[in-house]
This record gives sequence, C-alpha cells and structure tokens, in this order.
Amino acid sequence: MTSADAPTVLVTGGARGIGAAVSRRLAGAGRRVVICYRADDAAAGALVDAIQSKGGSALALRADVASEADVQALFDRIDAEYGRLDGLVNNAGVVAPGARVETLTCERLERIFAVNVIGSFLCAGQAVRRMSSRRGGRGGAIVNISSIAARLGSAGEYVDYAASKAAIDTLTIGLAREVAEEGIRVNAVRPGFTLTEIHANNGSPGRVERLAGTVPMKRGASPDEIAAAVAWLLSDEASYVTGALLDVGGGR
Repeated sequence: MTSADAPTVLVTGGARGIGAAVSRRLAGAGRRVVICYRADDAAAGALVDAIQSKGGSALALRADVASEADVQALFDRIDAEYGRLDGLVNNAGVVAPGARVETLTCERLERIFAVNVIGSFLCAGQAVRRMSSRRGGRGGAIVNISSIAARLGSAGEYVDYAASKAAIDTLTIGLAREVAEEGIRVNAVRPGFTLTEIHANNGSPGRVERLAGTVPMKRGASPDEIAAAVAWLLSDEASYVTGALLDVGGGR
C-alpha cells in the first residue's frame, strides 16, 4: 500500500492520553493519522515527531471541536492534504473538578456539553458527509470515546460528565442505525479508570490509584489498552460490528 492509498483517520484530542495512544497505534498499523488538538502545541509536535521517526504518517492540526468554524476548517484541511477520510475517533473531551449537582454552574455545564457532546456531533456530521456512500464516499468507521461513567452516573463527582457520555452512547446507537446502509460503522469504547493526565489536570492526582480497589481487576487501564479496543473497532476485523458499546473497564 502506497502512502497515497493509506487510510486516513482523524483522532480528536489526539495529542495526549488515550488520544495519543490511539494515534500511535493507528500510525504503527500504516494509517495516516490526523491529530486534532486544542492547545498543547508541544505535545502535538512531539507526538508527530515520534510517529514519523518510526516511519509513520501524522499531521497535527489545532482546532476546538466545540467551535463549528474550527471543525469546518479542520475537515477542509484534511480534504486539501489527503483528499479522503476513512475513520474518525471522537476522543476530545473535558471533565471538571468533582462536585455535587446542586453546585454546578451553567458555565461549567455549557463547556462540558459543548466539547463532549456538541463537538462529537459536529465531527461525526463532517465525517459522514465525506464517508457515506450516499454522498459518493467509500465508507468508513467512527469510534466514539464514551465512559463507564455513562451507566454508573458518577454520583458526588461528575454527574455532568457522566451525562455527557450517556449522550455519546445515544449518538453511537442512533448514528450507527442511520448510516449502516451507507458503508459507515459507528461504535463506542467506554473506558473505566485510565492512567492519564486528565484527573491530575483537574485537581485529583492519584485518583485512579486510590480507587483501583473498587475495580474487579484491582487496577486502572493503560491508555494502550483502550487504544487496542479502538483500533479493533476501526479495523476490518470488526466489519459486522456497529452500534456497539464496548466496555473496557476492568469489570466495573
């Protein structure tokens, strides 16, 4: 397969944590990876360099998925650079410090839902426009990153985050049925406690280690373990899988 023939996959929030692990794994499998990130130029640049040093193909593009204009510009740039899109990983997401529902502000709720829900819808819509056979596309796959929190609720901590991920579950099921005849598969991975920077960045360092005892497997996941599930759902090995919500939560 030549570079021009290689499948192109967009990974939102692709510069750090789970997104970075997904980007590395897909690039290692011969896919051209577009890494969408919001602010961390250094992390995005370092990841591109690391992928390219191993012979992979990666392009980092800065965009806020909560901005319709940014999302349009992001996909326009992919059109210009590669002329094709074969997969989307809706990974970009935010969480706020733990708080009870009665303390949540409108500002916090708007940001959580703008990034986690609206951003995923906007990116999915753009991807469908390019991949749907009904629109002249060659088909493709979308993997949404949800969370075990979507079914557990995260009481006393992140009910808003959990609710936003429950919306992602519904997006996954509804969109999968909507585009199944158009060559597009849509699935979600629901991680449990995962060893990334997201908790430390929100004032809860060591949260995964503290709560590992509540997981039947007694540990948190590595980002690579989540990335393996994402890569499988994007692959031809999952060719008859759509509308699935795959829990990768150590038994929670």
